[in-house]
Amino acid sequence: LYLVTPLAILVWWTYQIRDAYVSSSRQSLFPVLPRPSEGSLDIQIIGLLFLFAVYSDLYIIQTRPEYELKILGSTLPGTWGIVAKAQSPIMHGLIAVGLIRLKRWGLLVYSVYAAWGIVNALVNLAVLPGPHRIRIIFIVSLAVFTAYLWWRRKGLTA
Repeated sequence: LYLVTPLAILVWWTYQIRDAYVSSSRQSLFPVLPRPSEGSLDIQIIGLLFLFAVYSDLYIIQTRPEYELKILGSTLPGTWGIVAKAQSPIMHGLIAVGLIRLKRWGLLVYSVYAAWGIVNALVNLAVLPGPHRIRIIFIVSLAVFTAYLWWRRKGLTA
């Protein structure tokens, strides 16, 4: 499952791109995605990265059920801890769908995710013991992706 799913997505994505660029009609054989020739393929690729993040989140949750997600320097026990871990693949999935479909609400969901992620990572950085390499990389990557998506926001539709 963990090998077949990404390969199937990669093949499907390749057909999407090929169809979009070789088709002479305005309609795609695969109408799931807007035509990338409109100049927004980069945004869709970022959405695909978030789709892989969903896959990664689910894998981590399955293989390490004892892991406790750090939220503002603390962890939530029991059912609330499970709910806290579940928000990650859900948010990544919403962002992926919004960006792949080139919808403005995808940028809104991403902006909320980025703001929360930066605040949470900064609090964890201040409160939790080091090393903090992953948190720092997360903060920097969120800032870079947010700036890029904000700059490319005109490629999104309503």
